Amino acid sequence: MTVSSGTGDTFPRLLLEHARVRPNHPAIREKDLGIWQTYSWGQAAEIVRAMACGLAALGFKSGQNLAIIGDNRPRLYWSFIAAQCLRGVPVPLYQDAIAAEMAFVLDNAEIEFAIAENQEQVDKLLEMRRDLPRLTHIIYDDPRGMRHYAQEGLLSFEDLLAKGRAHDAANPGFFDAQVAAGDTNDVSVMLYTSGTTGKPKGVCQTHASFIGSARGGVGFDKLGPDDQILSYLPMAWVGDHLFSVAQSLVAGFTVNCPESGATVMNDLREIGPTYYFAPPRVFEGLLTQVSIRMEDAAAPKRWLYEKFMAVARRCGAEILDGKPVTVTDRLLYALGTFFVYGPLRNVLGMSRIRVAYTAGAAIGPDLFRFYRSIGVNLKQLYGQTETCAYVCLQPDGGVKLETVGPAAPGVEIKIADSGEVLVRGVGVLKEYYKRPDATAEVMDAEGFFHTGDAGVIDSDGHLKIIDRAKDVGRTARGALFAPNYIENKLKFFPQIKEAVCFGHGKDTVCALINIDADAVGNWAERRGLPYAGYVDLAGKKEVLALIQECVEKVNAQLASEPQMADTQIARFVVLHKELDPDDDELTRTRKVRRGFIAEKYGVLVDALYEGRKDQFIETPVKFEDGRVGKISAVLEVRDARHFPAGDSRADRKAA
Repeated sequence: MTVSSGTGDTFPRLLLEHARVRPNHPAIREKDLGIWQTYSWGQAAEIVRAMACGLAALGFKSGQNLAIIGDNRPRLYWSFIAAQCLRGVPVPLYQDAIAAEMAFVLDNAEIEFAIAENQEQVDKLLEMRRDLPRLTHIIYDDPRGMRHYAQEGLLSFEDLLAKGRAHDAANPGFFDAQVAAGDTNDVSVMLYTSGTTGKPKGVCQTHASFIGSARGGVGFDKLGPDDQILSYLPMAWVGDHLFSVAQSLVAGFTVNCPESGATVMNDLREIGPTYYFAPPRVFEGLLTQVSIRMEDAAAPKRWLYEKFMAVARRCGAEILDGKPVTVTDRLLYALGTFFVYGPLRNVLGMSRIRVAYTAGAAIGPDLFRFYRSIGVNLKQLYGQTETCAYVCLQPDGGVKLETVGPAAPGVEIKIADSGEVLVRGVGVLKEYYKRPDATAEVMDAEGFFHTGDAGVIDSDGHLKIIDRAKDVGRTARGALFAPNYIENKLKFFPQIKEAVCFGHGKDTVCALINIDADAVGNWAERRGLPYAGYVDLAGKKEVLALIQECVEKVNAQLASEPQMADTQIARFVVLHKELDPDDDELTRTRKVRRGFIAEKYGVLVDALYEGRKDQFIETPVKFEDGRVGKISAVLEVRDARHFPAGDSRADRKAA
């Protein structure tokens, strides 16, 4: 194989450089039918070459966009680089998106070629093709269920590779010339925003932006070829693209793809990654599972867990950061590592983790401290799709629970007079696709990107994000209202899965709350409390009392914080259904569509502020098979206890 220049300024050239330097080193693994299949860098380069030539044989050209839809699979990751070899642009889509959401992206990105994982995704594409005649070529990876499909333009991956190898043989030098022609300032990927306030926008990022961001992170955390990562988050999410594509190609570490979403935890324990990335909702879910297990454990185990977790809360994070700790605490923590923290990390698949990051949304300080206290080097990464998820990084030994760290290498941050965080540097987007107006709105004359987040920089140069700038407001009494800050405190409790707070321009703060069906269901079963389903469980008096305890504990915490004491939750409702991306209540990255929820559940918001004791509501829902139905219930509105501002004993009173 002829190898192009190893300058490493485009992703295809980085791949070829790894194939030259470490051809037999594992590049990517995939678990299939319970067995891990390993592909070396040399094998990856050969397959990408055949894929790129196959796409060229089908007519894919420079400047065209290639849709990629499916779970984390080696061939789908290689599809990114195959498109880039031809100076095309990969456009990953969320695999769980409904047809209407996909159709918007496919139309907006002018997609003619799509690569799909399996029959499910092919069926979606074929259904949409009736309204999107431009979509002429669909290539699928998994052949199961595809035997009798004979639609025009449908092609298996094996046929694509065969076409590519034939094209390569008939056109010697073609592939190498294409890779050599690539420019570092070419658009390398188009990632669509989550669309919390409107239609998603295509964010165009260059090779230079993502490679620069990846190099900054790799150098910062000293990552190398011997590191391992588990890639299980949507490929359409900027975080996965930074870690699983950009940093992998820069550092040369191994990417591991789980067998399925259901096997992630088992696969995580088998691989034992050294490098890990997850949004807060994943860490929340893991903590919920731990809480459920401990509630079911025998009394001696619960006692041991509680005693040593008290030690971890007191000194675990300090020991991790190398700060001074008493000899007694060090001895107790060492015992705790043997009896509790070590086994717990092993169960979570985190026994070998050297660096772990969370991003995508704010993480509650209590949740953050829990993981650091048991010895997991969890840090926050701050960024957006428009900045390659690369703005701030927390240094080892300098992690603050309430901040996201100082500016990352190659990034400049400043705070506007309005309090908005502005960013300039290596990872800032080139443009929004076909939206010069939107690009002009977020980029100023000095080259700063306007993040839309409100924040402050502390005396150590660390950035603290308060909330989304558009969400931060004031109550009618003038108190600062940061809904996300309060919601994160609520979601620390394993019984609460989601929360949406209201209060801007109001006399009080009120909340809509989702219970966690697993945690609350387990709690109910252990108490012999029967229930028929989610709606029944969420409406039980005992469950409402349980959630009220959680709300009042959050109020106690807020009472001790001078800026937040006046935003304690006055009233709340436990919703009769889970907030769902399919119902447009959450984005595909599970961010709350606050405005949509306020409108959809307006009758409940009115009930909260009008002093009603209960409220009937009928809510439309979308089922997985496309049908539309309704769920109705009479929901009880509960009052929550308030605590005097500055009361340092409030936590004990709430407990």
